[in-house]
Amino acid sequence: MNEPVLSSAFTVEDIHKVREYNYELTKDMTTEELRDFYKKRADEGELRIKELRKQRMSI
Repeated sequence: MNEPVLSSAFTVEDIHKVREYNYELTKDMTTEELRDFYKKRADEGELRIKELRKQRMSI
């Protein structure tokens, strides 16, 4: 399944697309795989937030 294409307005339909995509990615994962999957995504998100804050501070 391809990543969903989201609208610039980020609608309820977009939320449904993201949830369906996430379900398809994770439906056959074991508990350990799920834990690792979400940990990795959380770590990536944390790094992205730090980068954005760093950029905002340098303005």
